[in-house]
Amino acid sequence: MSEPTEPTGPSEPTAPTGPWSLGGPEELTGPAPIIEPDLERALGLAETGEQPTSKALVPLTTGVSWAPGAVRILFDCRYTRLERHDGISRFTARLVEELGRRHPVVMLISDVRQLTMLPELPWTLGPSPTSPLEPFIGPRALNSLAPDVVYSPMQTIGPIGRRYRLVTTVHDLIYYSHPTPPRDLPWAVRLLWRAYHLTPRFQRWVLALADAQVTISETTRQLMLDRRMAPRPLRVIANGTDHPALTPRRRPPEGRDLLYAGSFMPYKNVEALARAMHHLPGWRLRLLSRADDAVVQALTALAPEGALDFMQGASDAEYQAALTSARAFVSASREEGFGLPVVEAMALGTPVAVSDIPIFREVTGGHAELFDQESPEDIAAAVRRLADDALWLKRSEHGEAWSRRYDWGTAADELLAFLLHIVAERQDKHRSA
Repeated sequence: MSEPTEPTGPSEPTAPTGPWSLGGPEELTGPAPIIEPDLERALGLAETGEQPTSKALVPLTTGVSWAPGAVRILFDCRYTRLERHDGISRFTARLVEELGRRHPVVMLISDVRQLTMLPELPWTLGPSPTSPLEPFIGPRALNSLAPDVVYSPMQTIGPIGRRYRLVTTVHDLIYYSHPTPPRDLPWAVRLLWRAYHLTPRFQRWVLALADAQVTISETTRQLMLDRRMAPRPLRVIANGTDHPALTPRRRPPEGRDLLYAGSFMPYKNVEALARAMHHLPGWRLRLLSRADDAVVQALTALAPEGALDFMQGASDAEYQAALTSARAFVSASREEGFGLPVVEAMALGTPVAVSDIPIFREVTGGHAELFDQESPEDIAAAVRRLADDALWLKRSEHGEAWSRRYDWGTAADELLAFLLHIVAERQDKHRSA
């Protein structure tokens, strides 16, 4: 694999409106791109011929700017949501923010509206990650940017024909046990999704086309090893979470609210939580995520009248308020890659009652009420234990202390070290060749 060529300065600097090398960009909606201030200055320097200072950005012909002398890291932010974060979106936004505080980084987006959900960092616009041509994003869009390494928070970024190091992320292997693709994918992508997740040999081949993988938990790492899904160097970098500046000193809330935050995919097993409400008179289960009419009707039919509150999404502030007002956060999920909302609840001092599965035992560290996720009676028993104020206070204090090991800054430190190692390893191989 040849080294990326060093680009020369542009004869006519342009704004970053999409570095496609084959064809044109997919049609986008929304406002025109807003140039990040440092990038605007770099383009101005190129136009006037003024020499940049050591801190200035050097513009490329494609419109991307790199900090001179630093390893060129391109962070794939194309999975960022437009209005409210989901798990991958929040993972992306917080990790790139912390990484950008430690090292120059350029964000790859697919819609300029994503910038409202991302930190103020240099960025470039690329094709949608659900494009049928995604496998060829290297020669189609990214090779001309000349990054040293591309990091993606997913494992589905196209690896074919690239001229840079590629590190991808495997969050979980859930879809081997629960092979249902997300409903919002185009039919062609759904077919590729099924081929990828239902054919272990194909997934091993795709993973082997990258240079390395990151995973977010020891549980997923072990599953990958057991299933022979680790053909390249594999590093565990745990998710982070945001922590209050001051350690929260919580009192047990007077109400009897439970909170669930997550999707309604079958493996999430939200139906068991709804059924458990028959054994929890006087309690209310608040369901934070957006639910369509079919989900609302199905879950409502399983629970006592008035026991469910469908919140249909929430801002970050509303999410935190719901967590701190809840008696407990609950999840009956059958499988998870990490379970970030569980740790987010613990970080705010809200006790958690969750499935007795390996990943929840790992991330809660013995500071959760565990239950059999297939038994509504056992779920209810775990919740009722948290009605005891003394146990509630113990779980709140110890859970919050445990959650501090999950920090976005620590995750960014570990990711940066891994990316620099992967780049240095390539350079060493070229020097010895």
